[in-house]
Amino acid sequence: MKALTLSLLVLLLGACSNLESDPPPIAFHSKDLSDSDNDGVINARDLCANTRKNAVIDNNGCPTVVHSEEENKLHILFANDSTVIPAAYDKHIKSMSSFLDKYPQTHIVLNGYASPVGPAEHNKYLSIHRAANVYKALVAAGVSPKRIQTVGYGDSDPIQATSREETMTLSRRVTASVVGMDSSVVESWTIYDQRKD
Repeated sequence: MKALTLSLLVLLLGACSNLESDPPPIAFHSKDLSDSDNDGVINARDLCANTRKNAVIDNNGCPTVVHSEEENKLHILFANDSTVIPAAYDKHIKSMSSFLDKYPQTHIVLNGYASPVGPAEHNKYLSIHRAANVYKALVAAGVSPKRIQTVGYGDSDPIQATSREETMTLSRRVTASVVGMDSSVVESWTIYDQRKD
């Protein structure tokens, strides 16, 4: 009996070895589905061909960009009938220089003013020379002269304060405001990233 069972088992297994299986079908692509920048969007749909690695992308293969804006203001007050920058404003000059260095595409316009005391011609002279001295201080701090413009307004735009003395003090000034723009690409998270605390 054992011999019969063993013989049948050998015959069955031998019969199975003669069966051939069909090869898997080969799929042919009629369209080019290549992705040269490996961002997951095929070249035919990719509007941004050279996407940075690990960038978060949209459906068109373009990276997500975050724009940020930062503003820096300069406000320097002067003594009566003086164009000398008080030493207390040195840190303001350095701060503006650093800001302009951080945003090299920006330019600055220095607006010089005078208090409404004395002849208009003299006040115009004071406002021009106050702005020119701030210009020189910024250049000495490393700012390119090509990025600075000066305007002297004389006594045409005094500050309106509660007292005459305060109006005169606040009107002797040089002001400037610069807005710096920056853009950065959002990067995708991977399991190899570390948490930033």
